[in-house]
Amino acid sequence: MCRINPRVDFAFKKLFGTESNKKLLIDLINSIVSEEDQVKELELKNPYNDKNFRNDKLSILDIKAIDQRGQWYNIEMQVIDQEYFDKRALYYWARLYSGQLSAGVNYDNLKKTISINILNFRCLDEEKYHNIYKIINSESGKEFINHLEIHFIELEKYDEKMSTMLDRWVNFLKKAEGYDKNRLPKELAEVESIKKAVELLDDMSLNYEERESYEARLKWLRDEEAAIKTAEKKGFKKGQKEGIEQGREEGREEEKIKIAKSLLDILDIKTISEKTGLSEEQIRILKK
Repeated sequence: MCRINPRVDFAFKKLFGTESNKKLLIDLINSIVSEEDQVKELELKNPYNDKNFRNDKLSILDIKAIDQRGQWYNIEMQVIDQEYFDKRALYYWARLYSGQLSAGVNYDNLKKTISINILNFRCLDEEKYHNIYKIINSESGKEFINHLEIHFIELEKYDEKMSTMLDRWVNFLKKAEGYDKNRLPKELAEVESIKKAVELLDDMSLNYEERESYEARLKWLRDEEAAIKTAEKKGFKKGQKEGIEQGREEGREEEKIKIAKSLLDILDIKTISEKTGLSEEQIRILKK
């Protein structure tokens, strides 16, 4: 089985954002964009490497690239629902687009910029899992300029079909932990780039710092998912801030109780209280 979850942003960038795996990124992009935007060559502008990771662990783990026509791409795997993600997505598109202009460069040198947001949560009030946004005239529907294109791919909305190449990539991203290079659905096994991605995940080795970062991000992902589920059970709408915060708090409380129970036969009530933050009365109730 693949030991690494490709939905964790760190693993996603290590898999798709390195020079040696650039063909995987090209195939992923081509499954998302239109026929006229198909990529033949790609230059990574912020490739993943161990040195960069050690020096800047807290950076946004996106992938920036430019194709053979000079078009720009920003690809990001977002694991946790965030408030105002729509504004955040637009801001990152705008920053990449405006960043093309250096001193003395004219506006006519600006190139189309495509932002691809792969989300491990539901974000949009749309039925389809893949949605594309552009600048159009609200009455005629005519496009103002084709330079802005923002894609949202919501993994939770994927319905298990594998009729398109994007379906297959999404299936891989959602289920990779259950696959290995010798056990793949036929629809994935016949795609060389996906087979290669599974093999790379299966064999991916992490140094100590990478492993620490991966485990921390994975734990964070699980904790946030648990908090959201707790909030939903209590009737809060998905993404509702107070509900998620309450879910987080209850998750932390459950963890304290679990630790306290494991210490009941080892430490006294006062020490357990100090170690866990639970009150002495709560410890007494647990002891009973």
